[in-house]
Amino acid sequence: MYKYDSVDKTIVKERVAQFRDQVNRHLKGELTAADLQPLRLRNGLYMQIHAHMLRVSIPYGLINSTQMRTLARIARKYDKGYGHFTTRQNIQYNWPELADVPDILDELADVEMHAIQTSGNCIRNISSDQYAGVASDEIIDPRPYCEIIRQWSTLHPEFYWLPRKFKIAVTGATEDRAAVQFHDIGLEVVHNEAKEIGFRVYVGGGLGRTPVIGKIIKEFLPRDDILSYCDAILRVYNLHGRRDNKYKARIKILVNAMGIDAFRDEVEAEWQFQKDGDLKLDDVDFDTMAEFFPLPDYEELQEGDSRIEKWLSLDSRFKDWYNNNTVEHRQTGYRIVNISLKEHAVAPGDITSEQMDAVADIADMYSFGEIRSTHEQNLVLADVREQDLLEVWRALDAQRLATANIGSVNDMICCPGLDFCSLANASSISIAKQINEKFTDFNELYDIGEVKLKMSGCMNACGHHHVGHIGVLGVDKKGVEWYQLTVGGDASNKAELGTRLGPAIAKDKVGDAVSDILHVYREQREDDERLLDTFRRVGVEPFKERVYAEVN
Repeated sequence: MYKYDSVDKTIVKERVAQFRDQVNRHLKGELTAADLQPLRLRNGLYMQIHAHMLRVSIPYGLINSTQMRTLARIARKYDKGYGHFTTRQNIQYNWPELADVPDILDELADVEMHAIQTSGNCIRNISSDQYAGVASDEIIDPRPYCEIIRQWSTLHPEFYWLPRKFKIAVTGATEDRAAVQFHDIGLEVVHNEAKEIGFRVYVGGGLGRTPVIGKIIKEFLPRDDILSYCDAILRVYNLHGRRDNKYKARIKILVNAMGIDAFRDEVEAEWQFQKDGDLKLDDVDFDTMAEFFPLPDYEELQEGDSRIEKWLSLDSRFKDWYNNNTVEHRQTGYRIVNISLKEHAVAPGDITSEQMDAVADIADMYSFGEIRSTHEQNLVLADVREQDLLEVWRALDAQRLATANIGSVNDMICCPGLDFCSLANASSISIAKQINEKFTDFNELYDIGEVKLKMSGCMNACGHHHVGHIGVLGVDKKGVEWYQLTVGGDASNKAELGTRLGPAIAKDKVGDAVSDILHVYREQREDDERLLDTFRRVGVEPFKERVYAEVN
């Protein structure tokens, strides 16, 4: 992973000292809350219902074991013993005291971490595929490209006060696991006719109050031009983006207002001024950055460890975990291990300090000391030998981290909702618990198969409900929590927005409604269809009829 040089260390440490002074002046009454707000936001600090929330940056989801232990120590020392992993691969602490935040940032800086630009109207954390570098369907490792973009965008003076927040995602595989079409800029690796590497560029994607699938602005962008082209897009947005209305300030609104062709023309005109300038990259730039992401010291192993079949036959729980939580690796004799943060009765994405320490230990012993955070609010050990899988499972199971539900309806994305967030209209965590209680039979989960259930406590859509196979949105009706349901959303290559079923339903009926949707699917499916496939074939009406027959 990328290692800080002396310049990086100086920048981050000086930023901590600067923020410490700002907090001290605020606590002395010399800096008002209004004056502090934009300063704390650009250091990842929000004010929520009960306390401040600190969001720590995890660039493209990559963490080493030392950093994970520091995150655990911070959870114990400054919070309530846990952290929360987000859909942008970051981690949040929900209970830090304002006076302690500079100390937290100082400890993060010691292990090459920070909270810079995890909030505010600037370029946020660059996100990517959690299987980067190890996926069997990968064309290129996207991490060097993410790091190049991260370095360019961090503290960029021209793009530090944009009309609104700005998010970039990069995928280097044939299967999009980074939801690139729902970002302000999405970069999807492609080859041209000459077999050269480049990117299909999407612009203006996003969720929130106005969900929009990103539009293709360039079918093939040579990799040498990724910075200059992103720069051109951002300059056009910075010039024309709305600043009078935060709900209309995102680039998706600008692209829709101008039309993609007119927007493209402006970007192309801007790009002509700089495409051959200082932002032009060459092979040495990519080679230098790639050196930070070398292949681990893999062993030469035989395909298919003979012990696996024995273990699978002896322990059904291990078999379920192996089948659902591990994924094919491009290196013979290794598997990718997903660590589920979706145990029953636990808020999705939450992890205790003890569990963080345990994951760090397991990573050191079995996965080259590296952990990844995922868009689905889980963790990944990317490089586990097949011969070690039984021991890894046992170690994770001892920490309640081996729930065999990856990709199932219980592996839901869920924002903190009204339990913490000052923007939320309704609870999300309690609904997650209600749904979990409907599906306690894991054999039933496995029969249902892949279901991407995504839930948000308000229209800001931090839980990505618009693109869930099943989406759940909390709404407020005269002080009472109600929930709207959608079906058929998809954040992968075939991006689609979900179709709304109908009127919002009462809070205590959400679990039943999800169960009804899945019953209709099981009745209607053909062969090996997923829920999403069945919905695309039969449409929304059978699901709507069943849900509202039960609700009414």
